[in-house]
Amino acid sequence: MIEYFLDGGRLTLESLDTGLGRRIRVAVADAVWRRIEASEHAVHRIASASAAAYGINTGFGHLCTKRIPPDQLQKLQTNLILSHAVGVGPPAPPEVVRWMILFKIQALTHGVSGVSRKTVECLMGMLQADVLPLIPTQGSLGASGDLAPLAHMAVPMIGQGVVTVDGACASAGEAFRRAGIEPVTLGPKEGLALVNGTQFMTAYAAVIEVRARRLAKQADVIGSMSLEGCAASVKPFDERLHRLRPHPGAIETAENIRRMMADSQIVASHANCDRVQDPYSLRCIPQVHGAARDALRHAAAVVETEINSVTDNPLIFDKDEVISGGSFHGEPLAVVLDYLAIALAELASISERRTYLLLSGVAGQPVSLIKDSGVNSGLMVPQYTAAALVSENKGLCTPASVDSIPTSLGQEDHVSMGARAAVKCLQVLENSETVLAIEQLCAAQAIDFRAPLRPGVGPRLAHAEVRKEITHAPADRLFGDDIQTSLSLLRSQRVLRAVEAQLGPLL
Repeated sequence: MIEYFLDGGRLTLESLDTGLGRRIRVAVADAVWRRIEASEHAVHRIASASAAAYGINTGFGHLCTKRIPPDQLQKLQTNLILSHAVGVGPPAPPEVVRWMILFKIQALTHGVSGVSRKTVECLMGMLQADVLPLIPTQGSLGASGDLAPLAHMAVPMIGQGVVTVDGACASAGEAFRRAGIEPVTLGPKEGLALVNGTQFMTAYAAVIEVRARRLAKQADVIGSMSLEGCAASVKPFDERLHRLRPHPGAIETAENIRRMMADSQIVASHANCDRVQDPYSLRCIPQVHGAARDALRHAAAVVETEINSVTDNPLIFDKDEVISGGSFHGEPLAVVLDYLAIALAELASISERRTYLLLSGVAGQPVSLIKDSGVNSGLMVPQYTAAALVSENKGLCTPASVDSIPTSLGQEDHVSMGARAAVKCLQVLENSETVLAIEQLCAAQAIDFRAPLRPGVGPRLAHAEVRKEITHAPADRLFGDDIQTSLSLLRSQRVLRAVEAQLGPLL
């Protein structure tokens, strides 16, 4: 379990990285509790005043002109939760749900949303007990934020709905009772504060960003293995080249490759060969991997801003001033998530081309990376799988953010479709991880055939780590099992850590 102390400061992607997939405990500073309580008192004053205040003593959406009597305000907020919990489709993964709750708590700590301390404590209790709402992935337009997913997050808080405990479904009421969590009775605006916001999109974006930044380093490691397997030149990674076109990501990747390829006997063995230039998938690794890195850098700034923002509506300011705006609109995330999907798809696309080269008999390698080909297909067909996933990514990279369908009888007349962008971006990431895992499998086999020549220190360490789990294939076997093992190695970061333990952190 990892603990986050919320004192008004920022949550960073670095702090989240260490907690990915782990249970969460949240502690809140006394000063933050005072802000939350002051905001709750302000909302109660506003609710009982004569002036109309959206979502506090009025209806929602196109019903914003409908005034709600004081004795119906609690029912108004409860009905909002129930009526908006209409999501469908497969559930969000638990790491997304945990961060979704964490980010909602972080947003509420600003003390401008009007929720009670008990409501925040209920969210904290759900995290600590790891009682996770079952949140469908379809049904959010990313307009007034993630209305349906956040409503599913909130339904258990009022004692209804379904949660997961240790991966198994249970009724929220029973799970809360066993965990000692008190359901809440929603006061004015509390339901609106819970369902308004971008925390579903933001949680997806944060999970993707953390995993993608790991993958960018691993792509460099795996690329270096393929360079050795293909007996490629290291000249395209010369620092002088990249200083004349100084994109930061390309400079970083080129430096990583130079460090990893140091002391390579394979490179030295073909220093004077007649191959003038390598194919683009080898020669242009810095340009393609680097572009993805630069996209990740830009996305990280947007995602961190969103994690630490208030995205519900309306907000309560000094002197009980209520301001309605559009901070719930998911466009900043939608555009970035579409952009990230494209960047990740390109990491997979160039990886699949390197795998194809490794199988083609380049620089004296056996075709399909198997000595007795014909009776053996070798590693030919894993490349089919990589090609299929790359093709699937192309469809998934069609931008969601360019679409908009008006809702709420025209009140919500432009929507972001950011939730769709988020869900499909995660699929692109997972496809890309698998494509790179296939390249890792093939590159290790190719390096075997370069023996007794020794690869550079980075690919040598990476190869050794892969060989701890996947032996050389002298003949056909269940290569599907090898792909899954290679994917587990990639996601565990074991290969990357083995390289960094010797060379120091890669850029």
